[in-house]
Amino acid sequence: MEATSESKPKRYTCIGILAHVDAGKTTLSEGLLYESGSIRSMGRVDNKDAFLDTHEIERNRGITIFSKQAVFRFGEMEITLLDTPGHVDFSAEMERTLQVLDYAVLVISGADGVQGHTQTLWSLLEKYKIPTFLFINKMDQPGTDKQWILTELKNRLDEGCVDFSRECGEDFYEDIAVCDEGLLNTYLDSGRIGSRDIAEIIAERRVFPCYFGSALKADGVREFLQGIGSYTRPVDYPEEFGAKVFKISRDEQGSRLTHLKVTGGVLKVRSALIQKPKEEKVSQIRIYSGEKYQTAEEAQAGMICAVTGLADTRPGDGFGIEDTGYEPALEPVLTYQVILPEGVSAGVMLPKLRQLQEEEPELHIVWNEQLQEIQVQIMGEVQLEILKSLIAERFDTEVEFGTGNIVYKETIKNTVEGVGHFEPLRHYAEVHLFMEPLEPGSGLQFDTQCSEDMLDKNWQRLILTHLQEREHSGVLTGSAITDMKITLAAGRAHLKHTEGGDFRQATYRAVRQGLKQAESVLLEPYYEFRLEVPQQMVGRAMSDIERMYGEFENPQTEGEMSVLTGSAPVSEMNGYQREVIAYAKGRGRLFCALNGYRPCHNADEVIENTGYDSERDTDNPTGSVFCSHGAGFTVSWDKVKDYMHVDSQLTDNEKETEEENAVRRSYTEEEWIDTEEIDRILEQTYFANRKKKTGWAKKKLERTIDDYKSSAFRASVKKKPGEKYLLVDGYNIIFAWEDLRELAEANIDAARGKLLDIMSNYQGIRKCQLIVVFDAYRVVGHDTEILDYHNIHVVYTKEAETADQYIEKFAHEHGRKYDVTVATSDGMEQIIIRGQGCSLLSARELLEEVNLANQTLREKYLEKQQKDRSYLLDSMSEEELKKIRDLE
Repeated sequence: MEATSESKPKRYTCIGILAHVDAGKTTLSEGLLYESGSIRSMGRVDNKDAFLDTHEIERNRGITIFSKQAVFRFGEMEITLLDTPGHVDFSAEMERTLQVLDYAVLVISGADGVQGHTQTLWSLLEKYKIPTFLFINKMDQPGTDKQWILTELKNRLDEGCVDFSRECGEDFYEDIAVCDEGLLNTYLDSGRIGSRDIAEIIAERRVFPCYFGSALKADGVREFLQGIGSYTRPVDYPEEFGAKVFKISRDEQGSRLTHLKVTGGVLKVRSALIQKPKEEKVSQIRIYSGEKYQTAEEAQAGMICAVTGLADTRPGDGFGIEDTGYEPALEPVLTYQVILPEGVSAGVMLPKLRQLQEEEPELHIVWNEQLQEIQVQIMGEVQLEILKSLIAERFDTEVEFGTGNIVYKETIKNTVEGVGHFEPLRHYAEVHLFMEPLEPGSGLQFDTQCSEDMLDKNWQRLILTHLQEREHSGVLTGSAITDMKITLAAGRAHLKHTEGGDFRQATYRAVRQGLKQAESVLLEPYYEFRLEVPQQMVGRAMSDIERMYGEFENPQTEGEMSVLTGSAPVSEMNGYQREVIAYAKGRGRLFCALNGYRPCHNADEVIENTGYDSERDTDNPTGSVFCSHGAGFTVSWDKVKDYMHVDSQLTDNEKETEEENAVRRSYTEEEWIDTEEIDRILEQTYFANRKKKTGWAKKKLERTIDDYKSSAFRASVKKKPGEKYLLVDGYNIIFAWEDLRELAEANIDAARGKLLDIMSNYQGIRKCQLIVVFDAYRVVGHDTEILDYHNIHVVYTKEAETADQYIEKFAHEHGRKYDVTVATSDGMEQIIIRGQGCSLLSARELLEEVNLANQTLREKYLEKQQKDRSYLLDSMSEEELKKIRDLE
């Protein structure tokens, strides 16, 4: 495509256009190209002649599947417009383009408002810190309300959403001024705000310009384009060369294209780009616009181009000043078996599918050695249909797919040291890795704290490369690991026998050996949802969410509709949209967006059904290879530390300190809430939105209120005579009482023993069934253990069960039958216990009762001593006393 002007543009700007499906994104792109003079007439999606829908599959289905670019001039700017997919199944393709954007255009349908996927896009734009313009499309449709939409944008996206269609008015300047204190002063002084200041605050993502119109009718598009020209500021690029890769594709002749943005300096044909471990040269630079391109001798900073000649690039790669690395927020959550036709072997098809994975990394083509099958991980069923069409078109092969399954992940709960050793004859490497859990959503992080005196820097860099080069499998189901930090702690090489491949083997084995020691956790993907149903059907909706192991906020009322927002496992909610449409008779709407990974709700069932055996996974060995008498031999993971050559870097004392600190952090601060406050919290929970309930929901709420009142009543009145129980949260009390806490810091066993002695004495006075509960959930394989200590009972909970959980379960089962009191200062536990009709004692109140009981016991003992005291003269007869007196 020829530029509209012979003069060189003063600046290059890259703008991405994003939207939820059917918002009119492609139509707006056509309108922008038409208004800029780049195309002579606007194409239409339904006419299959849109300028940017270049692929046959896109034209046939009427949706954007692949991101594409168009270049046009507007004033002194050359704008590269990146059109991205709107369907949620192809959102990973959209996310990759965000790495190279200067600005974004978010298209919202005026008829539909903010959708669930709109909020996902907004979160991504916030994550990548991209200044954003909004175009609210389809405002010509009946029922659209500009003010209502603007209010929704402010409430659900950002308060900085400002109507720019009434530019230069008093209200316009006021709306902008309140977003920045400095601009507010400027406005109060002069009564207006300059374009440069507005452009600056937009670039800082504190104001988001909103334009309204209809792209199909070219209404508001010209004004929108002028707004982009007025309120985008030039990007300052460094003179030193830099480039960022965001996409891989192939042209019609099969040539491999690397799509990148030049972020500094100049990229020229025949430039050498260093891509470890080798150097590659750019053989051609192409500037694409739609399906056509122009070749160029160089690409300036700020330009988007495709280059040939690079064979090993991937999205996220950086050249020059740019770092390599890309951690997508959106990942595939479904996995399908690829069923090949007769006569086509997996060995032939797998390399072809790997070629597709280069272009679409989110496909995650996996060869399952255990099942001897190819599997593909994708975002949804629409993407599956497109993949089937692509394979048929590209490789002339008709494949089918098996039943979809969830893509699980694994993480760990405790810190371990993984050791890997690889020493067959004439090879040598040993690696020690610290593996520690991170917050959910952190992904994998890698670091080194190994001394260069122990291991040369080049070997350390190689180990870090091996950690990052592949997806490491967990030991529960063989799923990929995530949310942990892996730190190189130590290692050893041999002057003569160590080769690069030795450290690869040792590193992989160290990861697996560490995972075998750790307490692994199975994770599953969760949806964040917004469910809109008629008010009379909200009860059904709430029951469904609870059945799906989901969580939700209190229902909100919007007109005649009730709105539930919350989260639920993808495995349970997948396909729920059809149920909503059926029971709500077409009036219900469900919006879902992926919301990361959380602990699996049915982990035991999934692990059992998977049937994964980490010891039989020959591709991911857990043991190490050592050498003896010139021959290598394998050592199982649990014996590796008996043979390792480098001492352990994580001492037993450090492990114990870490565990004790974790317990101490859990119980240090007293969080006592009085019973009135607990009742108020419970009442607010149960009584929320009471006035908005009608029909069935109202009856259910009334039953719930009655249940709450009877529960609260049971908690406040004296129980019938019978068994009395006092449950003591052991560690909570230890770390709440000052003398026991000081003792625990020196010796936790001594503190436990002293507490049990105190409780034994107390039980003798209170005369009840007294149970002290301690956490033992960190002890692998531990079952619930109940012991008798003098006159009281002591419980050590089973693995994965805390003292809180045990006490709550006991209260639920016995709180309504017996007089149960719980001694704890855990605020959340108090609320739950109170709701079960039990009495409460805080740690402070229990201490006061113990002291009072001890004082009472001492007083009774002294009184008895006084009564039982006898003297010699008291036992004598009168005659004997008379004789004694006569002697005086």
